[in-house]
Amino acid sequence: MISVAIIGGSGYTGKYIVKFCNNHPFINDFEIYANKSADKSIHEVFPELVCEVEDKVIRSTKNLEYHHDVYFLALPHGESLNFVPKLIENDKIVIDLGADYRLDDYQNFMQTYNLNHSHPNLLKEKNYGLAEFNDKYSYNLIANPGCYPTAALLSIIPIVKNYSNSIQNISTIAYSGLSGAGKKVAQDMLFAENYNSVKAYNIGTHRHEAEISQEINKFGIEIDYSLTTHLLPIFSGIYSTTIIHLSDEVFENEIKASFNQHFEDSAFIRLRENPPELKWAIGTNYCDINVKCLGKKIIVTAAIDNLIKGAAGQAIQNMNKLFGWKEYLGINSYKEELENV
Repeated sequence: MISVAIIGGSGYTGKYIVKFCNNHPFINDFEIYANKSADKSIHEVFPELVCEVEDKVIRSTKNLEYHHDVYFLALPHGESLNFVPKLIENDKIVIDLGADYRLDDYQNFMQTYNLNHSHPNLLKEKNYGLAEFNDKYSYNLIANPGCYPTAALLSIIPIVKNYSNSIQNISTIAYSGLSGAGKKVAQDMLFAENYNSVKAYNIGTHRHEAEISQEINKFGIEIDYSLTTHLLPIFSGIYSTTIIHLSDEVFENEIKASFNQHFEDSAFIRLRENPPELKWAIGTNYCDINVKCLGKKIIVTAAIDNLIKGAAGQAIQNMNKLFGWKEYLGINSYKEELENV
Protein backbone atom coordinates (compact mmCIF):
# COMPACT_ATOMS: atom_id res chain seq x y z
CA MET A 1 0.00 0.00 0.00
CA ILE A 2 1.20 3.50 -0.82
CA SER A 3 0.49 7.10 0.13
CA VAL A 4 -0.17 9.69 -2.60
CA ALA A 5 0.02 13.48 -2.79
CA ILE A 6 -1.85 15.43 -5.46
CA ILE A 7 -0.37 18.88 -5.99
CA GLY A 8 -2.83 21.08 -7.85
CA GLY A 9 -5.60 18.64 -7.04
CA SER A 10 -8.41 21.19 -7.16
CA GLY A 11 -8.34 21.60 -10.96
CA TYR A 12 -10.18 19.65 -13.65
CA THR A 13 -7.58 16.91 -13.98
CA GLY A 14 -7.01 16.93 -10.23
CA LYS A 15 -10.60 15.86 -9.65
CA TYR A 16 -10.09 12.72 -11.75
CA ILE A 17 -6.84 11.89 -9.98
CA VAL A 18 -8.73 12.15 -6.69
CA LYS A 19 -11.43 9.78 -7.96
CA PHE A 20 -8.95 7.25 -9.32
CA CYS A 21 -6.81 7.32 -6.17
CA ASN A 22 -9.93 6.90 -4.04
CA ASN A 23 -10.88 3.79 -6.05
CA HIS A 24 -7.39 2.30 -6.17
CA PRO A 25 -6.93 -0.95 -4.22
CA PHE A 26 -3.25 -0.25 -3.47
CA ILE A 27 -3.53 3.39 -2.35
CA ASN A 28 -3.91 3.61 1.40
CA ASP A 29 -4.34 7.36 1.65
CA PHE A 30 -3.98 10.55 -0.38
CA GLU A 31 -3.74 14.26 0.35
CA ILE A 32 -4.55 17.21 -1.90
CA TYR A 33 -2.31 20.28 -1.96
CA ALA A 34 -3.27 23.53 -3.68
CA ASN A 35 -2.81 27.29 -3.54
CA LYS A 36 -6.09 29.17 -4.01
CA SER A 37 -8.20 26.25 -2.77
CA ALA A 38 -6.11 25.61 0.33
CA ASP A 39 -8.15 25.24 3.57
CA LYS A 40 -11.31 24.43 1.64
CA SER A 41 -12.71 20.91 1.74
CA ILE A 42 -12.89 18.48 -1.16
CA HIS A 43 -16.70 18.66 -1.08
CA GLU A 44 -16.62 22.45 -1.25
CA VAL A 45 -14.48 22.38 -4.37
CA PHE A 46 -16.09 19.26 -5.91
CA PRO A 47 -19.68 18.94 -4.63
CA GLU A 48 -20.21 16.10 -7.10
CA LEU A 49 -17.84 13.95 -5.04
CA VAL A 50 -20.11 14.00 -1.97
CA CYS A 51 -20.94 10.38 -1.02
CA GLU A 52 -18.18 9.19 -3.40
CA VAL A 53 -15.00 10.47 -1.76
CA GLU A 54 -14.41 11.03 1.95
CA ASP A 55 -14.25 14.73 2.69
CA LYS A 56 -10.99 16.22 3.86
CA VAL A 57 -9.34 19.62 3.96
CA ILE A 58 -7.15 20.65 1.02
CA ARG A 59 -3.71 21.58 2.27
CA SER A 60 -1.51 24.47 1.20
CA THR A 61 1.44 23.74 -1.07
CA LYS A 62 3.44 25.89 1.33
CA ASN A 63 3.10 23.07 3.86
CA LEU A 64 3.90 20.21 1.50
CA GLU A 65 4.90 17.06 3.36
CA TYR A 66 7.46 14.57 2.13
CA HIS A 67 6.22 11.32 3.65
CA HIS A 68 4.13 10.34 0.62
CA ASP A 69 5.37 7.72 -1.85
CA VAL A 70 3.99 9.15 -5.11
CA TYR A 71 3.40 12.79 -6.05
CA PHE A 72 1.07 13.77 -8.89
CA LEU A 73 1.53 17.34 -10.13
CA ALA A 74 -1.39 18.89 -12.03
CA LEU A 75 -0.08 22.42 -12.45
CA PRO A 76 0.21 25.03 -15.24
CA HIS A 77 3.52 24.99 -17.14
CA GLY A 78 6.36 26.54 -15.22
CA GLU A 79 4.99 25.74 -11.77
CA SER A 80 6.24 22.17 -11.49
CA LEU A 81 9.78 23.57 -11.53
CA ASN A 82 9.12 24.78 -7.99
CA PHE A 83 8.45 21.28 -6.66
CA VAL A 84 9.98 18.52 -8.77
CA PRO A 85 13.71 18.98 -8.02
CA LYS A 86 13.24 18.76 -4.25
CA LEU A 87 10.90 15.79 -4.58
CA ILE A 88 13.44 13.96 -6.72
CA GLU A 89 16.16 14.92 -4.25
CA ASN A 90 14.03 13.23 -1.57
CA ASP A 91 13.82 10.07 -3.70
CA LYS A 92 10.09 10.43 -4.36
CA ILE A 93 8.20 9.13 -7.39
CA VAL A 94 6.90 12.12 -9.34
CA ILE A 95 4.33 12.04 -12.13
CA ASP A 96 4.12 15.49 -13.68
CA LEU A 97 1.01 16.17 -15.74
CA GLY A 98 2.36 19.57 -16.78
CA ALA A 99 4.74 20.46 -19.60
CA ASP A 100 7.89 21.26 -17.65
CA TYR A 101 9.72 17.97 -18.28
CA ARG A 102 8.23 16.59 -21.50
CA LEU A 103 10.89 17.95 -23.82
CA ASP A 104 14.37 16.42 -23.76
CA ASP A 105 16.42 19.38 -24.93
CA TYR A 106 17.03 22.55 -22.91
CA GLN A 107 17.18 24.84 -25.97
CA ASN A 108 14.04 23.29 -27.41
CA PHE A 109 12.27 23.85 -24.08
CA MET A 110 13.29 27.52 -23.91
CA GLN A 111 12.28 28.14 -27.51
CA THR A 112 8.95 26.36 -27.14
CA TYR A 113 7.85 27.71 -23.76
CA ASN A 114 9.81 30.96 -23.61
CA LEU A 115 10.90 29.93 -20.14
CA ASN A 116 14.27 29.25 -18.52
CA HIS A 117 14.43 25.73 -17.11
CA SER A 118 15.86 25.70 -13.59
CA HIS A 119 17.02 22.04 -13.68
CA PRO A 120 17.78 21.10 -17.32
CA ASN A 121 19.55 17.90 -16.18
CA LEU A 122 16.14 16.47 -15.29
CA LEU A 123 14.99 16.84 -18.89
CA LYS A 124 17.26 13.89 -19.62
CA GLU A 125 16.63 12.04 -16.36
CA LYS A 126 12.93 11.32 -16.81
CA ASN A 127 10.62 8.85 -18.49
CA TYR A 128 8.29 10.18 -21.18
CA GLY A 129 5.08 8.55 -20.04
CA LEU A 130 3.20 7.56 -23.18
CA ALA A 131 1.85 4.54 -21.34
CA GLU A 132 1.23 2.24 -24.31
CA PHE A 133 4.83 2.58 -25.49
CA ASN A 134 6.69 2.94 -22.21
CA ASP A 135 7.79 -0.25 -20.49
CA LYS A 136 11.01 1.00 -18.88
CA TYR A 137 10.73 3.28 -15.86
CA SER A 138 14.40 4.06 -15.35
CA TYR A 139 13.85 7.25 -13.36
CA ASN A 140 11.58 8.43 -10.54
CA LEU A 141 10.33 11.30 -12.70
CA ILE A 142 7.60 10.59 -15.25
CA ALA A 143 6.59 13.34 -17.68
CA ASN A 144 2.98 12.67 -18.59
CA PRO A 145 2.34 13.50 -22.28
CA GLY A 146 0.12 16.35 -23.36
CA CYS A 147 -3.44 15.63 -24.50
CA TYR A 148 -2.88 16.36 -28.21
CA PRO A 149 0.38 14.35 -28.25
CA THR A 150 -1.37 11.37 -26.66
CA ALA A 151 -3.97 11.16 -29.43
CA ALA A 152 -1.48 11.97 -32.19
CA LEU A 153 1.35 9.67 -31.10
CA LEU A 154 -0.93 6.68 -30.54
CA SER A 155 -2.07 7.24 -34.14
CA ILE A 156 1.44 7.67 -35.56
CA ILE A 157 3.94 5.43 -33.77
CA PRO A 158 2.69 2.04 -35.06
CA ILE A 159 3.23 3.36 -38.60
CA VAL A 160 6.57 5.05 -37.92
CA LYS A 161 7.95 1.89 -36.33
CA ASN A 162 7.21 -0.18 -39.45
CA TYR A 163 7.18 2.24 -42.40
CA SER A 164 9.66 4.97 -41.47
CA ASN A 165 11.65 4.69 -44.71
CA SER A 166 8.54 5.34 -46.77
CA ILE A 167 7.10 8.31 -44.84
CA GLN A 168 7.27 11.67 -46.61
CA ASN A 169 5.34 13.85 -44.17
CA ILE A 170 2.76 13.69 -41.39
CA SER A 171 0.12 16.21 -40.42
CA THR A 172 -2.48 16.18 -37.66
CA ILE A 173 -5.64 18.25 -37.49
CA ALA A 174 -7.07 18.10 -33.99
CA TYR A 175 -9.98 19.53 -32.00
CA SER A 176 -10.19 20.08 -28.24
CA GLY A 177 -12.84 20.88 -25.68
CA LEU A 178 -12.49 24.07 -23.67
CA SER A 179 -11.29 22.30 -20.49
CA GLY A 180 -7.88 21.88 -22.15
CA ALA A 181 -7.08 25.43 -21.08
CA GLY A 182 -7.75 24.68 -17.41
CA LYS A 183 -9.80 26.78 -14.98
CA LYS A 184 -8.24 30.12 -15.82
CA VAL A 185 -10.72 32.88 -16.63
CA ALA A 186 -10.29 34.31 -20.13
CA GLN A 187 -12.91 35.84 -22.38
CA ASP A 188 -11.94 33.85 -25.48
CA MET A 189 -12.33 30.59 -23.50
CA LEU A 190 -15.84 31.31 -22.24
CA PHE A 191 -18.47 28.87 -23.50
CA ALA A 192 -20.66 31.77 -24.61
CA GLU A 193 -17.84 33.04 -26.82
CA ASN A 194 -17.36 29.62 -28.43
CA TYR A 195 -20.94 28.42 -28.72
CA ASN A 196 -22.03 27.55 -32.29
CA SER A 197 -18.47 28.05 -33.51
CA VAL A 198 -15.20 26.27 -34.25
CA LYS A 199 -11.88 28.05 -34.62
CA ALA A 200 -8.26 27.17 -35.26
CA TYR A 201 -5.65 28.57 -32.89
CA ASN A 202 -1.87 28.74 -32.54
CA ILE A 203 -1.42 27.74 -36.17
CA GLY A 204 2.16 26.64 -36.71
CA THR A 205 3.13 27.58 -33.16
CA HIS A 206 1.32 25.13 -30.89
CA ARG A 207 3.68 23.92 -28.18
CA HIS A 208 2.59 20.31 -28.51
CA GLU A 209 3.99 20.16 -32.04
CA ALA A 210 7.53 20.17 -30.63
CA GLU A 211 6.64 17.36 -28.23
CA ILE A 212 5.11 15.18 -30.96
CA SER A 213 8.01 15.80 -33.34
CA GLN A 214 10.49 14.90 -30.60
CA GLU A 215 8.87 11.52 -29.98
CA ILE A 216 8.51 10.71 -33.69
CA ASN A 217 12.17 11.50 -34.33
CA LYS A 218 13.28 9.08 -31.61
CA PHE A 219 12.82 6.35 -34.19
CA GLY A 220 15.93 7.54 -35.99
CA ILE A 221 14.33 9.62 -38.70
CA GLU A 222 13.46 13.28 -39.12
CA ILE A 223 9.95 13.65 -40.47
CA ASP A 224 8.24 16.83 -41.58
CA TYR A 225 5.38 17.09 -39.06
CA SER A 226 2.68 19.70 -38.53
CA LEU A 227 -0.10 20.07 -35.96
CA THR A 228 -3.13 22.31 -36.46
CA THR A 229 -5.38 22.71 -33.42
CA HIS A 230 -8.99 23.87 -33.06
CA LEU A 231 -11.38 24.66 -30.22
CA LEU A 232 -14.76 22.97 -29.95
CA PRO A 233 -17.68 24.40 -27.91
CA ILE A 234 -17.73 21.38 -25.60
CA PHE A 235 -16.26 20.77 -22.16
CA SER A 236 -13.85 17.88 -22.78
CA GLY A 237 -12.49 15.66 -25.53
CA ILE A 238 -9.81 15.52 -28.22
CA TYR A 239 -10.52 14.42 -31.77
CA SER A 240 -7.58 14.07 -34.13
CA THR A 241 -7.22 13.23 -37.81
CA THR A 242 -3.67 12.35 -38.83
CA ILE A 243 -2.67 12.03 -42.48
CA ILE A 244 0.55 10.20 -43.35
CA HIS A 245 1.89 10.49 -46.89
CA LEU A 246 4.10 7.64 -48.10
CA SER A 247 6.36 7.19 -51.10
CA ASP A 248 5.00 3.69 -51.69
CA GLU A 249 1.51 2.30 -51.80
CA VAL A 250 0.40 0.21 -48.79
CA PHE A 251 -2.46 -2.18 -48.15
CA GLU A 252 -4.98 -1.39 -45.45
CA ASN A 253 -4.93 -4.91 -44.00
CA GLU A 254 -1.15 -4.61 -43.44
CA ILE A 255 -1.50 -1.30 -41.61
CA LYS A 256 -4.34 -2.61 -39.48
CA ALA A 257 -2.24 -5.66 -38.67
CA SER A 258 0.50 -3.33 -37.40
CA PHE A 259 -1.96 -1.56 -35.12
CA ASN A 260 -3.36 -4.87 -33.87
CA GLN A 261 0.15 -6.11 -33.12
CA HIS A 262 1.18 -2.98 -31.24
CA PHE A 263 -2.01 -2.69 -29.20
CA GLU A 264 -3.06 -6.31 -28.68
CA ASP A 265 -2.16 -6.18 -24.98
CA SER A 266 -3.20 -2.57 -24.38
CA ALA A 267 -5.92 -2.15 -21.78
CA PHE A 268 -7.11 1.21 -23.07
CA ILE A 269 -6.87 1.12 -26.87
CA ARG A 270 -10.01 0.30 -28.86
CA LEU A 271 -9.41 -0.24 -32.58
CA ARG A 272 -12.60 0.67 -34.40
CA GLU A 273 -13.93 -0.48 -37.77
CA ASN A 274 -15.32 3.01 -38.39
CA PRO A 275 -14.04 6.48 -37.48
CA PRO A 276 -14.77 6.96 -33.76
CA GLU A 277 -17.24 9.43 -32.36
CA LEU A 278 -15.94 11.71 -29.65
CA LYS A 279 -18.80 10.84 -27.30
CA TRP A 280 -17.57 7.22 -27.18
CA ALA A 281 -14.36 8.27 -25.46
CA ILE A 282 -15.50 11.15 -23.24
CA GLY A 283 -15.57 10.10 -19.59
CA THR A 284 -13.25 7.14 -20.22
CA ASN A 285 -9.53 6.39 -20.34
CA TYR A 286 -9.83 4.82 -23.80
CA CYS A 287 -8.28 5.97 -27.03
CA ASP A 288 -10.54 4.95 -29.93
CA ILE A 289 -8.65 4.60 -33.23
CA ASN A 290 -9.66 3.92 -36.81
CA VAL A 291 -7.26 3.40 -39.72
CA LYS A 292 -8.01 4.00 -43.41
CA CYS A 293 -5.58 3.57 -46.34
CA LEU A 294 -5.93 5.23 -49.73
CA GLY A 295 -3.03 4.29 -51.98
CA LYS A 296 0.01 6.12 -50.65
CA LYS A 297 -1.97 7.86 -47.91
CA ILE A 298 -2.90 6.63 -44.43
CA ILE A 299 -5.63 8.43 -42.48
CA VAL A 300 -5.88 7.72 -38.76
CA THR A 301 -8.71 9.15 -36.65
CA ALA A 302 -8.57 9.05 -32.86
CA ALA A 303 -10.72 10.19 -29.95
CA ILE A 304 -9.82 10.60 -26.27
CA ASP A 305 -10.97 12.49 -23.20
CA ASN A 306 -8.30 15.15 -22.69
CA LEU A 307 -8.77 15.18 -18.91
CA ILE A 308 -8.56 11.40 -18.52
CA LYS A 309 -6.61 9.57 -21.23
CA GLY A 310 -4.87 12.86 -22.03
CA ALA A 311 -4.02 13.56 -18.39
CA ALA A 312 -5.26 11.94 -15.14
CA GLY A 313 -6.04 8.44 -16.42
CA GLN A 314 -2.73 8.08 -18.21
CA ALA A 315 -0.95 9.34 -15.09
CA ILE A 316 -2.54 6.53 -13.07
CA GLN A 317 -1.62 4.08 -15.85
CA ASN A 318 2.00 5.16 -15.52
CA MET A 319 1.94 4.70 -11.77
CA ASN A 320 0.40 1.23 -12.15
CA LYS A 321 3.01 0.19 -14.71
CA LEU A 322 5.87 1.56 -12.61
CA PHE A 323 4.77 -0.59 -9.65
CA GLY A 324 4.04 -3.62 -11.83
CA TRP A 325 0.28 -3.49 -11.20
CA LYS A 326 -2.53 -4.01 -13.71
CA GLU A 327 -2.83 -0.86 -15.83
CA TYR A 328 -6.54 -0.42 -15.20
CA LEU A 329 -6.46 -0.46 -11.38
CA GLY A 330 -8.32 2.53 -9.98
CA ILE A 331 -9.46 3.57 -13.46
CA ASN A 332 -11.80 0.86 -14.68
CA SER A 333 -13.83 -0.98 -12.05
CA TYR A 334 -15.42 -3.22 -14.70
CA LYS A 335 -12.03 -4.69 -15.65
CA GLU A 336 -11.21 -5.13 -11.95
CA GLU A 337 -14.47 -7.02 -11.38
CA LEU A 338 -13.75 -9.30 -14.36
CA GLU A 339 -10.29 -10.00 -12.94
CA ASN A 340 -11.84 -11.11 -9.65
CA VAL A 341 -14.52 -13.37 -11.15
